[in-house]
This record gives sequence, structure tokens and C-alpha cells, in this order.
Amino acid sequence: MGSEQIRRWESGALAHAVTDPFGQGPVPWLRGGETYFGDSGQVVPWYAEPEPDPTPERRGGTRAQHTRLRPRTGHSTGGFPRAADDVSLQIKGFASTGAVAPGEAIDFHVTVDPPQEFSVDVYRIGHYGGDGAAKITTSPRLSGLVQPAPLTADRTVSCHHWWLSWRLQIPSFWNIGAYVAVLTTADGCRSHVPFTVRDDHPADLLLLLPDITWQAYNLYPEDGRTGASLYHAWDEKGRLLGESEAATTVCFDRPYAGAGLPMHVGHAYDFIRFAERYGYDLAYADARDLHAGRVDPTRYRGLVFPGHDEYWSAAMRRTTERARDHGTSLVFLSANTLYWQVELAPSPSGAPDRLLTCRKRRGPGKPVLWREIERAEQELIGIQYAGRVPEPHPMIVRNAGHWLWEATGAHEGDEIEDLVAGEADRYFPRTALPGHEERVLLAHSPYTDVEGVVRHQETSLYRAPSGSWVFASGTFAWTPALDRPDHIDERVQRATANLLDRICKRD
Repeated sequence: MGSEQIRRWESGALAHAVTDPFGQGPVPWLRGGETYFGDSGQVVPWYAEPEPDPTPERRGGTRAQHTRLRPRTGHSTGGFPRAADDVSLQIKGFASTGAVAPGEAIDFHVTVDPPQEFSVDVYRIGHYGGDGAAKITTSPRLSGLVQPAPLTADRTVSCHHWWLSWRLQIPSFWNIGAYVAVLTTADGCRSHVPFTVRDDHPADLLLLLPDITWQAYNLYPEDGRTGASLYHAWDEKGRLLGESEAATTVCFDRPYAGAGLPMHVGHAYDFIRFAERYGYDLAYADARDLHAGRVDPTRYRGLVFPGHDEYWSAAMRRTTERARDHGTSLVFLSANTLYWQVELAPSPSGAPDRLLTCRKRRGPGKPVLWREIERAEQELIGIQYAGRVPEPHPMIVRNAGHWLWEATGAHEGDEIEDLVAGEADRYFPRTALPGHEERVLLAHSPYTDVEGVVRHQETSLYRAPSGSWVFASGTFAWTPALDRPDHIDERVQRATANLLDRICKRD
């Protein structure tokens, strides 16, 4: 392979950028953080260079005030950090567990090439006056080494044999939440490792980070040779293969591709910044916590699934259905939720839930789509996956007199610009609905699919016999409208607040 081909993989987003039309947005925990002086003399964030938006648009009645930011690539000449990649592997790492409680420890396994010192800055995601995160602690200077090459078996890539690089003891006084460890070498290369701090304290809302779906999309190492996800792998000529040749099992014991951030992670962080800005009482957990029974969702007034949450185990679904039937509300803020069935197994070292299997279409076997075993996702969510949306389309408001749209300024038939994007859900009339006392569709929005056929998206809300509410936005674009620069929409913010307020008050 020539170097020009290799550079295609360095973004860490080659395979699925189309399914996240917003990208990650500006790196959310560094909005107000480290900066440098650009060519114009203006101070700009290290990770981006400004690109003026030639067509400012009105969103939610106000003009967007944010400059578009274009991620920097290549080597630095100005002394600011640059993103590591999966070809050179300047610095890459992963954590020994997804979620950890205060008082416990989390281990980081890091490779550094060329070997040199590195440090770890730990950030907590939140609003923090608009910064997007706060730096919580910094490691001492650590000795970096080149770890062994990943092990592969039937396209499953694992780095479970990497040496321990740093152990972080979580102090008892740390706030629960979504965290990111930012790894930086002495010569200025940077990568990331997300993790969660959780505990059992009571809260109104339990936020569930979709780490299972994040791993399903992880193509690490995205180098044109070795990496594999549940979607893609490479052939011997460096060509990207499709699902029929992809991995059936992927491992959590490896870094995330590119700069170390999972695909779609920004959707969860958008909601976190919004919810913490307005003071909602949140607890945190990962999808694997839900799977393993480490959290009791019936203790909360609502479960929030903030990001793309496509891959579910039977235990996850069973526990979520039990929570709904107990009176716990469910909030699905993305689309294409609960689509594939998966299984979780221990790693070769015996650590639980480190191997993720989804058999998809390779060879004979039982169906792996929930809807193929007569347990369609609509029976829980109220709507279900309809397809991809290649270009953003407006969401068309329906039933504008409903309390969800109260005080939003939205009227029947209003268009909320670009709110149908990425992927879309709708109501399937021939598929069973969940039991309900009341049900309403709050948007009905035409869009053109990848084949040029006009389809439609819908947003759903129903009330279960237990009294719980189940909301599904039916689009990838809902959470970016909550707190992502250049995508914020005040109508979506108000509608989301109406929903969460009602859930928290048990109204």
C-alpha cells in the first residue's frame, strides 16, 4: 500500500462517518480548554482550525453564532497536540473496565511509539459553564513503551496481553459521570480513553452509555490490514470488506480507532451537557452494567438512552421491559435502537463481558435481528428502524397541541430544520404495538432514502399500563440539537425538558 492510501485510515472514521452526519463536533471537553494562536492571530482550540460558515442559518428562532471548526490533521508546526492514528500508533490505550465505582481502581494499557514519557489528563464530561468538561486530575509522567502487536483470531482483534501502564484509584469524593482519559506523549501526540464512574446513589434519571454499540463499530486498528468491526475488515490488498466478511466477535480489550473516541460518542455527551446544565438528577451506567445486572433500573424514575444504541443482549431487553412494567419511564433519544441481538462472554483472561458476539449473516444459524424472532423493537420502543437518511431533512411537527410541544413555539406542520438525519425510525402498522393507555405520534417527516425513494420518519410517545412514559425521537439528530454548537435548537431543548420534567415528577 502507498502512503496516500494509508492516510485514509488515519481519521478513525472511514467506515461510518455517513451514519453520524454531525461528526463528533468540537471535542466537547476542550471547548474552553487548551488553545494556540492561529495564523490570523486569533486564539483557537488545539484540535481545530476555524472555517467561516458562509451560510448562517436560523435555528429555533435565533441565528447560529458558532464558527464551524475543521479538525486538524497531520503533524504540528505550532507546538499544539495532534491526534494519534492507527497507522503510526503514536499513543493508543484502553481501560480494563467500562464503568468503575468510587473507591475502585481502573487500569490503563497504553502503547507509545516511539517509546517516550506520556501523561494522562482525566476530564469529566458536563456543562461547566459551556466548556463541555472539567479536568479532574493529571497523572505523573509515565514511561511509555511499544506494546506487542494485537492478537487476532478469526478476525477478532485483542490487546488483552498488553502490559499495565497506569492504575487510577478513583477517590471516594469523585462525582459519578462520563469521563475521558486524554493520553499525551512528550512530543505532543494525543489519544483518548472513555470510561464511566458510577455508584448506586438514588437519582431521578439513569443515563445508560451505549458502550456495546460503540464497540460494535470499532475498527481498531484502522490501518488497512488488521482491524475488524462487526461491519468491516480488510483483505490482503488493504481493501475494506463488508459485513459478510467482518468479525462476528469483537473484543473490548483494545483501543478505539483513530483518536480513541467511539463512533457516535458525541451524541451521549450532547445530552449530558444539556442535562447537567439544567440540573437534572442523573445516575450513570453502561450498557454492560444493564446486561450484567449491576444496576436496578426500577429504582429510577426514568432510563435515558442518549446515543445510538443498536446492539442489545437478551438480558438488557428483559431488564428494560421489567423496568417499564414497574413504572420506570424510558427515553430513547436516537434511532435504530434494539436492532441486533448480541451475546457477551469473558475475555481469554477471564474478565467478564469483554467479548461481544453478533453472528449477523455469516453461515447458517438462528436469526439475529430482534424483529426476526417476533420480538420487534417496536413492541418496546413504539416505533422501529426504517433506514438511513443520506441528507438531513426537516422534522415536521405533528400533534402540536400535545404537552411535549408546549412552550416550544412549534405549530402543526412546522419544520424543524435538519432534525431528521443519519438514521430514522417510524411506526410499522403491521407490527404489534406495546400495551398502552395512550399513544401519540409527534412528528411525521418525509425524507429521501439512499435509493431516492421517499420514506418518512416518526417520533413516538406512549404511556404503558404501569403509568410509565416511553419516548422515541426516531432520529440521530435529536441530541445534537440539545447542546452541540451549530446544531442547537431551542424547540428541541424545550420539548426534551417537558418530557424529562414530567418523568421526574411522575406526572
